[in-house]
Amino acid sequence: MNTRHGTKFVHEGHYAAVVEVDWIDSESGWSPYLSLADAKKLDEVREALRRGDLKRAAQLGKVYELSPVAI
Repeated sequence: MNTRHGTKFVHEGHYAAVVEVDWIDSESGWSPYLSLADAKKLDEVREALRRGDLKRAAQLGKVYELSPVAI
């Protein structure tokens, strides 16, 4: 079983966050996957963005505000 560092994007409303996670590679057919702790961290970021708690979301990842582009 090997782990590699990567990122995951979380989008909620007008905000998006880039969260650092560790991907776990194994010989099973379910690879790669996240640890339970990283999955909970992604859920916490998503909930914080949904509540508008940008301070908490920024503690767990890099937060961006999305805005539409006029063409």
